[in-house]
Amino acid sequence: MFDSLLILIAFAFLTAGFVKGALGLGLPTVSMGLLAVSMPPAQAIAIVIVPAIVTNIWQTFGGPYLRDILRRLWPLLIGTAAGIWLNGGALTGPYARYTAIVLGLLLAINAIISLSKFNFSVAPANEKWVGGIVGVVTGMISAASGVQVIPSVPYLQAIGMEKEELIQALGVFFTVATLALGFNLTSEGLLTSATALPGAVAMVCSFAGMFVGQAVRTRLRPDMFRVWFQIAMIVLGVYLAGNALLKITT
Repeated sequence: MFDSLLILIAFAFLTAGFVKGALGLGLPTVSMGLLAVSMPPAQAIAIVIVPAIVTNIWQTFGGPYLRDILRRLWPLLIGTAAGIWLNGGALTGPYARYTAIVLGLLLAINAIISLSKFNFSVAPANEKWVGGIVGVVTGMISAASGVQVIPSVPYLQAIGMEKEELIQALGVFFTVATLALGFNLTSEGLLTSATALPGAVAMVCSFAGMFVGQAVRTRLRPDMFRVWFQIAMIVLGVYLAGNALLKITT
């Protein structure tokens, strides 16, 4: 049983690491979605958090734009940390049984938004106050589900960054968000010695998948890869939400 769990973790993080290496994001989202098929989201987040922090730190310092990113994104970063703190306890509180439904819906909604190619822009004069609001909303959603892409990623895409700068900015944002979420998990008693071995397996597989994803990034057809990836996320999200709802109602 334990061996099968480690195999599931290895598969989930190899896949998630590959997506992150290829697209610059997706490790927590993909790994959370895959792990939540067979375990409660709170347990999945406890396994995801350390590999997510380490790989995001790696991505944070993988480019020359860090100073400009911090100058532009500090309201988003502070707002996200504040939102996570404000919604602390969501994973262990009375509504925790609905977490898998929320997670599934968020996976599907995020994928639908990406497939729709809905584009909008945020004027430079509005970046700070919009970023702060987006951060608080993202943080509160993250504290309840472990998903940090809504509405932060559409916002980051809307402020007009170049491709490589955007990839580094995603690393900076997810580093701050996962560190803040890690403090929440520690205070809620979800990070324990029992997560050490699964976390180690997850970290090794994350880096292995990420290196492969980075190596093939220039050889992939990114638009086609993104489309099939988002379709898979819709299917996974609908399954998670439907399965969790069925368990609650029966």
